[in-house]
Amino acid sequence: MLAACRNPAYLNRMVQPVSAQPQLVAAPQGRVASVILWGAAAIGGLALLAAAALWFHYGSTVFFEMIAAGISACF
Repeated sequence: MLAACRNPAYLNRMVQPVSAQPQLVAAPQGRVASVILWGAAAIGGLALLAAAALWFHYGSTVFFEMIAAGISACF
């Protein structure tokens, strides 16, 4: 009440409604995000290439036994 009596311009400026539109936070773009994406794709590709190489070298039975042994060693 005191602010309205002494300085109505101050009160009018402080009572403005808050914007209903939320401000969007942009995802990080640029060189860093691109390097991370390409790095993850390269690691995934190397893992698939290594799995295919093991498959062709040892055969499917030995390959699956190696995977099972690796999983059981983890748990």
